[in-house]
Amino acid sequence: MMLTFAAAVFFLIITPGPGVMTTAGFGAAYGFRTSLPYVLGLFIGTNLVMLSVMTGLAAVLLSVPGLRLALMTGSVAYLLYLAAKIAFAGARIAFMEAKTAPGVPGGIFLQVINPKAYAVNSSLILGFNYAPESFLFEMVTKALILNAIWVPIHLAWLWAGVSLHRLNLPARSQRALNILMAASMLGVVALALWSAQQVRL
Repeated sequence: MMLTFAAAVFFLIITPGPGVMTTAGFGAAYGFRTSLPYVLGLFIGTNLVMLSVMTGLAAVLLSVPGLRLALMTGSVAYLLYLAAKIAFAGARIAFMEAKTAPGVPGGIFLQVINPKAYAVNSSLILGFNYAPESFLFEMVTKALILNAIWVPIHLAWLWAGVSLHRLNLPARSQRALNILMAASMLGVVALALWSAQQVRL
């Protein structure tokens, strides 16, 4: 059952979502070192979300309609901001030219308001009960497995973005790539919001 849980973690985390899409996008736009603090922020944020799911805090907060609406609104607004930073990073002619990727606070904030982070953690933490006789053992091992898989996957996405960055594409091609990655991220977000709405209906 623990191996099944690990497999579920891998497939749920590796699929595109706001976290991995922004990781790859910032890697392509700014390179590895500049984007690494953002990934650290995502790591801290995803563990905060995991802890809130384990303790039941997330379920309590998300059961309040006003808070749930605020979470979704804040998520969409911040993701639009991140998409704009990716789309216009390094652009010579743009309404905003982003010089640096968001740092640790930006990564934490994204995960705290990221609907996919709550959905993934809830399904993994609550959907696999392989040690019902020891709640603490199960939660600790789940946290270790989640982090052991989360870290290399996000570093791989960051490296994929960096690899595109290192191609040294012409300015026009780089701008087009940034816009494409930003649009892809927004597409994933729109799909997630649509799915959440269908579940509520």
